[in-house]
Amino acid sequence: MAAISLTKVEETAPALVSLYKAAGASLTGHGLQGQRAAVYLVVDYSGSMKPYYKDGSVQALAERVLALSAHLDDDGTVPVVFFSTGVDAVTDIALADHRGRVERIVAGLGHMGKTSYHLAMDAVLDHYLDSGATDPALVVFQTDGGPINKLAAERYLCKAARLPLFWQFVGFGDPHSKQFDFLRRLDDLAVPDKRMVDNAGFFHAGEDPRTVSDAELYDRLVGEFPQWLAAARARGIVRTP
Repeated sequence: MAAISLTKVEETAPALVSLYKAAGASLTGHGLQGQRAAVYLVVDYSGSMKPYYKDGSVQALAERVLALSAHLDDDGTVPVVFFSTGVDAVTDIALADHRGRVERIVAGLGHMGKTSYHLAMDAVLDHYLDSGATDPALVVFQTDGGPINKLAAERYLCKAARLPLFWQFVGFGDPHSKQFDFLRRLDDLAVPDKRMVDNAGFFHAGEDPRTVSDAELYDRLVGEFPQWLAAARARGIVRTP
């Protein structure tokens, strides 16, 4: 059973109903129906991301993640971290106020900086720990390139492996760009002494992420989540329901 019912979504966010249904179908297909999880969205606010804000790609991703979260979390909101060189904003997007939300947030932000993952990761860790949540978390982490500090990003991913958080990285841009070599390596980072479970996945959404079908996007967002849940439960990182 979904955390938030179809009726509630129809009442509070009718524009997201088709996304909600697509997300539900994907979760069912991956054996995740009834699963509870906190859902986070982390979005790149570096200078090269400007076209993706302008064409609505970031807003579209936010709405898709929000519709997914309605199945997993009953509070109707997704915490959102905007990052570039540092953390530009920690805010949220809600079912009842999703239209144009990204544009409104960005209007209050300053200069678009460089790409640095680790401070945004730290902001998610702090938010999760401070929330007192006991359910696991799915963190959708969007970026259009590798970080300026790769070692710090690796260190935070390893640090987070002891906590019930799964990081699903999503690439925007040229899929053949060397910028994404780091994320492909991070996806398969094998350091079992520091990273007790594989707590990250990566997929590329292409140069126009809006053209990725809802079904494909959701399958990619949750495709590795069940395997991580099983491994994390086996290691006592996620409590067994």
